Amino acid sequence: MSVLFVEYPKCSTCKKAKKWLDDHGVDYVDRHIVEDRPTADELARWVETSGLPFRRFFNTSGMLYREMDVKSKLDAGMGQGEALDLLATNGMLVKRPIVVGDDFVLVGFREAEWAERLLG
Repeated sequence: MSVLFVEYPKCSTCKKAKKWLDDHGVDYVDRHIVEDRPTADELARWVETSGLPFRRFFNTSGMLYREMDVKSKLDAGMGQGEALDLLATNGMLVKRPIVVGDDFVLVGFREAEWAERLLG
């Protein structure tokens, strides 16, 4: 099984996740989240496949998220379509890393969850 690994190479969590993939022999295609940012359509598919709320796809600890005051916009009722359009404007707004498989999407690096899904 090969998965899509969406990352920001300078991110320490992404580096740790990539090392984990390599150490466990997981085959992946690497994608730079800023240079090849996800489209709103891709994000919509990923949200649906993941079963997670769309808000989980925001990089809430990122500087851009805070500068743009995205939380207030979401809290004021920004809908999923508008939120995904916003996410698609800049890869730095998107939570990372993301692993996309045929029938699953993992957002963020949680080793136990990754082991269950990718090694199980």
